[in-house]
Amino acid sequence: MPLNSTTFLLLGVGAGVALALAAMFLFRSSLRARTSQRVEAIVAVSRRYAHGDLSRPAPDYGDDEIGSVARSMDQAVQELGRRVDSLARDRARMEAILSSMIEGVLVVDEQGRLQLVNDAARRILKLEQGAIEHSYVEAIRHPGIVEHLGRALAGGETSTLELSVTRDTTRTLVAQVAPVVAAGRGAVLVMHDITELRKADLIRRDFVANVSHELRTPLTAIKGYAEALLDDPEDADARERFLEIIHRQADRMERLVKDLLRLARLEAGQETVEVAPCDIAALVRGIVADFEPTAAAKEQTIAFTVAPGAASLETDAGKLHDIIRNLVENAVNYTPEGGAIDISATVAAGRFQLSVADTGHGIAPDDLGRVFERFYRVDKSRTRPGGTGLGLSIVKHLVQVLEGEVFVENQANGGAVFTISLPYR
Repeated sequence: MPLNSTTFLLLGVGAGVALALAAMFLFRSSLRARTSQRVEAIVAVSRRYAHGDLSRPAPDYGDDEIGSVARSMDQAVQELGRRVDSLARDRARMEAILSSMIEGVLVVDEQGRLQLVNDAARRILKLEQGAIEHSYVEAIRHPGIVEHLGRALAGGETSTLELSVTRDTTRTLVAQVAPVVAAGRGAVLVMHDITELRKADLIRRDFVANVSHELRTPLTAIKGYAEALLDDPEDADARERFLEIIHRQADRMERLVKDLLRLARLEAGQETVEVAPCDIAALVRGIVADFEPTAAAKEQTIAFTVAPGAASLETDAGKLHDIIRNLVENAVNYTPEGGAIDISATVAAGRFQLSVADTGHGIAPDDLGRVFERFYRVDKSRTRPGGTGLGLSIVKHLVQVLEGEVFVENQANGGAVFTISLPYR
């Protein structure tokens, strides 16, 4: 049947609607696909951010609402990442500072759990590595520190306390506890180890007391005999005897002042070293000759041997002379009558070694490490019979100036032996 114009019109309209519907379906499908791709890209970026990867550039999120939200979230995450990095750098810097501090630092939160313990605090309090997040009452074994931390956590007043370490009573600490209220209640403990300061203060007080005693003894003798001379100036024999005593005591004071000044120069590093060839045998022979009259009066014998390899040494002969002289004088003073003193020089392990051994009473084990201190007195069997009490201290400093070491030990058959070891040149 032939088609009229109306039929063609209807067919055209139907085809147009079909094409429009097809176009709309294709557009919506394409839009859905692009939206799905953008959502997948956003999800992929969020996953990278969740794993801490903030370095990759962000994709094109588009200009619609989804793109605006994605860009805003991306900027927020990037800003948070920058802040997290800044906090991490600050924390690393703080940990480096705390680790390098000689003061012990310990932080406790409001529940009493340890939050931070630096290396110094762990070493002072003997804390285990796993003490973090544990109660400070369980981890810290010092009752004084526990009490002050508890007072700070309770909001009470705290004060500086001086205490000794529980497991090492020879160490002295100064501890300060302060409450923390800025971000939840807590407490910070700071500890200073003042053991060396206390020891230095004790040495200073002992030094002042000993110098006063050493000066007062000859001054008392000089004053007493001078007054005796004034009371009876006519007795010629007494005058000569008193003047001799005054002269001897004045010499003693002069030696003490000279030794003090030299010790001060040595400790200040003001003594120079003049290296030259030194004849060891001649040096020792001269020192022995100086002490032979004193040794003979006590019926002592002094012997010395110098090994062939130790006959000559490149060193400061003047300082080596003073070292050996002080050691020999110490041996003569502390060796009883009829005793023997042996001096020997040799080369061992590439170093020059010289030993001075005596047959005295020896040194108590507790005193072996302190005999080189100024004015230090050992037990009564070795109380100082003469000298200034600075000889061994000067020996120690002179040996250090010559880049050497000095040792002391007791012999198996009695007596002490002092050994110096110097670079062999």
